[in-house]
Amino acid sequence: MRLRHVAPIALLAAALLAAGGQAAPAPQALRERLIERSEQQVRMALPPAARVERDLAYGADPKQRYDVYLPARPATDAPILVMVHGGGWRTGDKALASVVAHKAAWWLARGGVFVSLNTRLLPDADPSLQARDVAAAVAAVQRQARQWRADPGKTLLMGHSAGGHLVALLGSDPARLRQAGAQRPLGVVVLDSGALDVPALMQQRWLPRLYRDAFGRDPAYWAAVSPQQQLQRDALPMLLVCSSTRTFPTSPCAEADKLAAHGRTLGVAMQVQPEARSHAEINDQLGLPSAYTDAVAGWIDQRLR
Repeated sequence: MRLRHVAPIALLAAALLAAGGQAAPAPQALRERLIERSEQQVRMALPPAARVERDLAYGADPKQRYDVYLPARPATDAPILVMVHGGGWRTGDKALASVVAHKAAWWLARGGVFVSLNTRLLPDADPSLQARDVAAAVAAVQRQARQWRADPGKTLLMGHSAGGHLVALLGSDPARLRQAGAQRPLGVVVLDSGALDVPALMQQRWLPRLYRDAFGRDPAYWAAVSPQQQLQRDALPMLLVCSSTRTFPTSPCAEADKLAAHGRTLGVAMQVQPEARSHAEINDQLGLPSAYTDAVAGWIDQRLR
């Protein structure tokens, strides 16, 4: 099987080994170096005079933190875009350049407030608990919104890969957000999640271990954390961006089409946007000038009207 996506930490470790011929740094040191490089890249991408407030707490665990990116002159009642990183429910970080740089620069240029958050991860927290963390973070951001001149009623959620699964789950069943004290977001942008129908995913003959680690072997749990099975009539509008070039372990566009079809039977507004880009490119390139970014911006604008 050919690997289509490698964790950023693994890529950096390989680069360091090739460059110096020395043993790779310890994982924590490697992570810190990656985050430092990412923060430098993000600073270079942001508009002039943009501000960042880092590591704001929404819970007691050190991983329950978010960063807020603010334009020099936030618009009155600015919209809020809350981003959830990917990483197989086990890795990833809110500060990674692929998560933040182009998206924050694009969103801040529109006068909005960009939030990137971390959750607890495997093995300490399963996807159900991670979704609760996202909901708690959204509620915390909305409570603080006015101090950034932002409107908590103009919140949108976005997530890539595993993060896409988490925001799709919250969008499918908004009661999870209400239970955390969050106001109803205006919509959800899902960036290439291949875990929209978890029971179907888990029954694939060939399945990477990361999915077994995340979802286990209990079919009842699969259904409980599956956007397809949890979709309610009061679900949030969703834009389902999917890679038309990816087919393993399932086709994300086929899963998106299936969720959208289910949504139509319930009267939920859903739109599928296929992109001939890789899993990583769908995340990395959003915010760069392109028809892709324009299409996402157009969908968001419809929600903000």
